[in-house]
Amino acid sequence: MLAIAGASGCRRGETPAPGVATPSVALHRDKVALGSPIDITYTFVVAPDAPPFKEAYRVFVGVVDTDGQLMWADDHDPEIPTTEWKPNQTVAYTRTVFVPIYPYVGDAEIHMGLYSLQTQKRVPLIGEDVGKRAYKVARLQLQPQTENVFTQFKEGWHPAEVAEHNALVEWQWTKKAATLAFKNPKKDAIFYLDLDNPGGVFNEPQQVRIIVGDRVVDEFTLTPRRQVLKKIPITAAQFGTDDLVELRIDVDKTFVPALLPASNSKDPRELGVRVFHAFVQPVS
Repeated sequence: MLAIAGASGCRRGETPAPGVATPSVALHRDKVALGSPIDITYTFVVAPDAPPFKEAYRVFVGVVDTDGQLMWADDHDPEIPTTEWKPNQTVAYTRTVFVPIYPYVGDAEIHMGLYSLQTQKRVPLIGEDVGKRAYKVARLQLQPQTENVFTQFKEGWHPAEVAEHNALVEWQWTKKAATLAFKNPKKDAIFYLDLDNPGGVFNEPQQVRIIVGDRVVDEFTLTPRRQVLKKIPITAAQFGTDDLVELRIDVDKTFVPALLPASNSKDPRELGVRVFHAFVQPVS
């Protein structure tokens, strides 16, 4: 996520190339708070006269402010590679994206398109071209982070870390057990947990349990080298009646990088799982 492609358009005097597909986006809500998840359905309707796609193009998606400045992006590979697309085919898929904590609230637009990983050139599509073969497909309103259920990271967490080449990607490692606290929503909710074990030095599957109070509300196996997003339903009854809820993430196996023979690390921390997002979304 969060890298947008270089652009290529028509030179002056050239006949514009025909569009090969019509892109569109559907949002499950058009108002979204910073830091919260949103489901985005991406759709491409392939043109009836589209030639065969000879390359697996990548999708670029940019979210821009009212001045047209790029805030962040959701570049990705489509679920069906473009080399398999056929004329008149509709290709649609849904991704859950977490809105970064970005210093902006207000109206925004989503621009998207296709580009070549080999040449970085963009592909001509059908739609409202806002320049350089980027197509406007949706509008949304970004709201303050205060609209979210505030979640406190309590005991069992290591300090936050940031990706070396992308300051918008952040994570926290758990220990064997890590606790979150938040105001009881007093209604059903979805707990979003975006996590992984990056592998490399510790390559064993881990059993993860999600516990609210004294109840296990979910349990799953985390496979190394595979980031997963769990959407765990929690009922109002499971939250209980207290004003404050504590949710615990338990891991059956932890590791200390400095103690592993295969590791050159001097990291002395006990590590459980790496959490990118932990978010409570009340069901409206």
